[in-house]
Amino acid sequence: MNNTLIKGLGIVELLAHSDRPLGLTEIANRLGMAKSNVHRLLQALTELRYVIRDEGTATYSASIKLWELGSAVLGRLDLRRHAEGWMERLMQDSGESVHLSVLDRGEVVYVHKIDSPNPVRAYTQIGGRALAHCVATGKAMLAFQPPAVLQRMSTALDGATANSIVEPERFLQEMDKVRRQGYAVNRGEWRESVHGVAAPIVDGHGQVFAAVGLSGPAERFKPQKVRTFAEMVQHAAAEISSSLRGGTRHSALALATRGMVAAGH
Repeated sequence: MNNTLIKGLGIVELLAHSDRPLGLTEIANRLGMAKSNVHRLLQALTELRYVIRDEGTATYSASIKLWELGSAVLGRLDLRRHAEGWMERLMQDSGESVHLSVLDRGEVVYVHKIDSPNPVRAYTQIGGRALAHCVATGKAMLAFQPPAVLQRMSTALDGATANSIVEPERFLQEMDKVRRQGYAVNRGEWRESVHGVAAPIVDGHGQVFAAVGLSGPAERFKPQKVRTFAEMVQHAAAEISSSLRGGTRHSALALATRGMVAAGH
């Protein structure tokens, strides 16, 4: 085998799974490699845009290029293929736009959408981004991040509207609420006139890695309607999660919560 390639991929995998940027020494220690070798590989990976170097802190993190590679095959792999039928059903049953999102640090990336037939609807683009703490799909995924990640994030929240949750205590309370109820609600926190409801999608290990949600004009998301929409997205998320696991039926929330407990979070 090509040892240089293997070591380079080891660095990429370490950074991709890390919940924070890592310094040269820590990377070398965790991989059992010489700092000089790690430094050389990081330079190459940075030049190829697989890794981002923060000049201020001299730390490294995985870049969005990894997601770009994954998205190139997403259509013929699991997530979008398993989600599309349920997204179409959600749109037909609710009359609202449906989004499928993944998390990239503090943002969501929309990997698929089905637009509402209504002339007045929420507009997004596949590949578009939004602040995760300001949209329902983002909150549905963030809530199952490790507590340390949420604590750190809570101190640096930017607002998009006057409704955005940017106060640390309120944000952490919102995350706790999402975990307990199994779905998230956006009340004009990204665009003042747009509300949304979303639920997490989990993989076979009980890890939240995506979310499916509905969004539309605020006037169509009254409290009673939100409760109905919440049931819809939770059911769809559970079915998509089940399909990804080959048909094993468990509550997506129960699996995600079990995964957090097992990890000691």
